[in-house]
Amino acid sequence: MRWVRTFFRWSAASAFWFVVVSVLWVGLLGIVDPPVTWVMAQQSNEQEEFHRVQADLSDISRNLPLSIIASEDQRFMTHSGFSWEAMKKALEKNKTGKRIKGGSTISQQTAKNVFLWPGRTYVRKALEAWFTVVMETLWTKERILEVYLNVAEMGKGVFGAEAAAQLCFDRPAAKLTKEQAALITATLPAPRRFSCSRPSGYIRKRQQWVLRQMYNVGDVLDPEVLAKRKAAIEREEERKAKREERRKQREKKG
Repeated sequence: MRWVRTFFRWSAASAFWFVVVSVLWVGLLGIVDPPVTWVMAQQSNEQEEFHRVQADLSDISRNLPLSIIASEDQRFMTHSGFSWEAMKKALEKNKTGKRIKGGSTISQQTAKNVFLWPGRTYVRKALEAWFTVVMETLWTKERILEVYLNVAEMGKGVFGAEAAAQLCFDRPAAKLTKEQAALITATLPAPRRFSCSRPSGYIRKRQQWVLRQMYNVGDVLDPEVLAKRKAAIEREEERKAKREERRKQREKKG
């Protein structure tokens, strides 16, 4: 059974070095900007024009990260990388709906964009979960937002907030208004199909929806607002748990 021992020894060594290398990789990109992503490489070959401008979070209008949080992941500042509620809703919707809906958080989308290739295989999803955990452990929420806002696809061959702001509105990302930020965010589900420079009626409607969500969620990048939102979420979770407990008790009696 020497081959069995050899197999397990090599497997253990491979797993160990995978963990070491991936942790070092994530740690390095916590302080160094990602040079390129898989999707960027693809789009640079497929599109006639390619635009990417790196920008620090402090050089991006607060309106843009707030609009993305409000639209994509309202509990981003309070969860640890995963939104189990969003995943559950996505699974339920996908069972009955024709259009596949994802439950990925901003953290998961950042991990996928920076460290992995496009696709929907179980291996890639498992790696996405692993990198999300490591990233949430080693990076701050602000760093995750900063990287996301620089690698996210925001148009055909357009990557990052600065490039999108300059191409769509001919202004730096630092000067984006709420309406402009919401318009960019409205295109994110399909940035190659929709355009913030030539928005359709559908995108205008989504823009208004994003603005309403921004109003409802508030400035969660402000510590005081975030503390109040955390308290509200905790109260809602308590009410939900009590409702579930009452439901189970009624089922037992019935």
